[in-house]
Amino acid sequence: MQRSLWVRLLVLVIAMGSLFTSVLPAYAAGDAYVTRYLRVTEPIPLALDEQGNTRLFAAEELSAGKQLFERNCLNCHVGGATLPDPTVSLALATLQGATPRRDNVSSLVAYFRQPMTYDGTEETFLCRQVPESWLSQAQVESLAGFVLRAAQTAPGWGGAIFQDE
Repeated sequence: MQRSLWVRLLVLVIAMGSLFTSVLPAYAAGDAYVTRYLRVTEPIPLALDEQGNTRLFAAEELSAGKQLFERNCLNCHVGGATLPDPTVSLALATLQGATPRRDNVSSLVAYFRQPMTYDGTEETFLCRQVPESWLSQAQVESLAGFVLRAAQTAPGWGGAIFQDE
């Protein structure tokens, strides 16, 4: 009888634990930058390609993309600016003006895999190439999702806060 009581108690504790974790907000696993400045607490759709398809990105994916950005891109792209070429930032308008446009996940992934000049005429060595042996497809998509969402919502991203417009 004593053993049966302990088993029931253990089952109750496990059930209560899963109940509490299932009702916690989705942003609990994300980081403060993603929830506050990218305004992501629930999965959000981001443009996947030029045909208008979208893909949902959870706060956790964007947090992973942010971490990848911090480890691999931050030396040259502080706050979305581009230190080696300040005329080409990661601001949304700049991404849209590139050839080809870089304002969707697929085009950013293609750029990361083979960086091209802003006008798309030749390879550039100002940005490192990101082969699959370095970052998986899922990782590079999280990175692209972070850059795209930051360009859409982060205050001052791409240096917009310093422009006279």
